[in-house]
Amino acid sequence: MTNSANSPTTSNHPPLAGVVPTVSAVSPTSGPSAGGTSATVSGTGFTGATMVRFGATAAPSFTVNSDTQVTATTPAGTGTVQVTVTTPGGTSSQFVTYTYAATSGPTLTSIDPASGPASGGTTVTLTGTGLSGTGAVRFGSTAATSFTVNSDTQVTAVAPVGSGTVQVTVTAPGGTSNGLAYTYVTAPVPVLSSIAPASGPASGGTTVTLTGTGLTRVTAVRFGSTAATSFTVVSDTHISAVAPAGSGTVQVTVITPGGTSNGLPYGYVMNPVVSGVSPDQGPLSGGNTVTLTGTNLAGATAVTFGATPAASFAVVSATRVTATAPPGVAGPVSVTVTTAGGTSALGTAYFYVNAPALTGVTPASGPLSGGDTVTLTGAHLIEATAVHFGNTAASDFTPVSDTQLTALAPPGAAGPVQITVTTAGGTSNPVSYTYLAAPTLIALSPNQGPLSGGNAVSLTGTSLTATTAVLFGSVAAAFTVISDSQLTAVAPPGGTGPVNVSVTTPGGTSPALIYTRIPPPNT
Repeated sequence: MTNSANSPTTSNHPPLAGVVPTVSAVSPTSGPSAGGTSATVSGTGFTGATMVRFGATAAPSFTVNSDTQVTATTPAGTGTVQVTVTTPGGTSSQFVTYTYAATSGPTLTSIDPASGPASGGTTVTLTGTGLSGTGAVRFGSTAATSFTVNSDTQVTAVAPVGSGTVQVTVTAPGGTSNGLAYTYVTAPVPVLSSIAPASGPASGGTTVTLTGTGLTRVTAVRFGSTAATSFTVVSDTHISAVAPAGSGTVQVTVITPGGTSNGLPYGYVMNPVVSGVSPDQGPLSGGNTVTLTGTNLAGATAVTFGATPAASFAVVSATRVTATAPPGVAGPVSVTVTTAGGTSALGTAYFYVNAPALTGVTPASGPLSGGDTVTLTGAHLIEATAVHFGNTAASDFTPVSDTQLTALAPPGAAGPVQITVTTAGGTSNPVSYTYLAAPTLIALSPNQGPLSGGNAVSLTGTSLTATTAVLFGSVAAAFTVISDSQLTAVAPPGGTGPVNVSVTTPGGTSPALIYTRIPPPNT
């Protein structure tokens, strides 16, 4: 049986005259002061109930479920009141209470955005207080397409189709909030046609230029779901925005009262890392090709040696770049690579090396067969990588210090050649070294002499200019070089008989000719 406060009581059961009802419980025991709560009253003798009161106020409606249960809609009220049931037999007297909670209605303080397209679909954020129990959000008289209660202070709602300016309200158990203005705008949806650059570092901070149409009234720029750090509307076709931090590839969109634009892809790029430089040194003049290895090198836009850009560079892969070193000054510099992801960290060193210089060579000549140890003096020799006699590499070489190295002369043809030393800093100035043919002897004149020596002997032959010794047997003789084909020697004293006479030059030792010492005649 259902009753209103002003309707006569009807029942499927005849009332029990003289039975006074009793109330033992009410559930729930409290509710909002605005009323409207469905409360279940338990007890006895409820058949034929004609009234349910909350304090002195009758419930606006009630239903007798059985002789022991009634459900009633609470009227508006305040404080704690007694709940009573009245039947023809009387009114209950038990002190069973219901408390009206002092709940205030919801309030709205802001709406964002405050406008959107007439076609609806805009997600609107409402902030305020008392929003936890929100049961409805309305744009004017039209319910929101959908809404989500985020907290007691925030609700997000999707605007329905509409026109003009309407009041947005929320309804909660405490009542309906104040209204905030939302304007339906008849405007074109913005369109994006290009983005430059289309990538940047994961840390954000890149200024990105967006071009398109319908951009004048942009209210937000988003990289994926993240708002741009800042943006500036330059014109109806041009916006500049600062990318926030992010990762991967995201869609960049702009929002105007006309709606949300199409998306354009923007890639967040990892910072490049340079882990190796080969070679790691080179000449002050630059010009040599250097290979850089590392990670995230694809799309490199710059390579620098210290503060100086590489003369040129080529991206081979995401892990390899080749660059032509620019000129520099002696010492180390850091080599860095710049991509859309940023610039690699400092620390990977490349050394500019002074070119070697030669000031002397000892000896300055040697045999055609090579094999002589030659001492080179100069500067910046300690990191020598090659020593050449003309076009022929030294058989071996050893840097002794930064000012000296020794090299083993290779075989060569008769005549002068230029010795050079090569380091990472370049190739030295040349110093002259002469390959000499071994000397030969053709004749001795005279070819005999006294035991006491002292007589002049003329030696003729070839390649005698650089003579360093004349030997009679094993005894050195004083000598004078006359020409490349003649010299004179003073025969040293010796015993009776023949001895071998030979000539030695840096080119070698000649075959011997016989010189005979003759004793004086008997007197």
